[in-house]
Amino acid sequence: MNKVEQILGLGPKKEFDFRPGDTVKVHTKVVEGDTERIQIFDGLIIAVKGSGTARTFTVRKISYGVGVERVFPVNSPRIEKVELVKSGKVRRAKLNYIRELSGKASRLQEKEEFESVEQQPAAAQPSQENKTDAPAQ
Repeated sequence: MNKVEQILGLGPKKEFDFRPGDTVKVHTKVVEGDTERIQIFDGLIIAVKGSGTARTFTVRKISYGVGVERVFPVNSPRIEKVELVKSGKVRRAKLNYIRELSGKASRLQEKEEFESVEQQPAAAQPSQENKTDAPAQ
């Protein structure tokens, strides 16, 4: 934590564990006159910049055939929540090459989540002891 954050008593208030390649829904508060509503921006995280309270992430989506990018501060009070839709399999920190791709070429492979495989009970597993081999003649 740097000195400015210590003086102001600030710190990272939101847990942000998303990575580039993840498809997210960002729920933002929009103020229109006296009313306030939640607007959802659904897209792909193409970059995460900064650290601490100055951390930002860039989300890109295609709207009516036009690419739209929006930069969100992680600690913004206007962000209600960030919802993970799916995780993409990427090998880079910045996905700027996605801007030139269109259609099916811009899709990312989905990351496989490995879950622990439960062991079946011994009775359900076939045993090797009951098998008899016929002698070769």
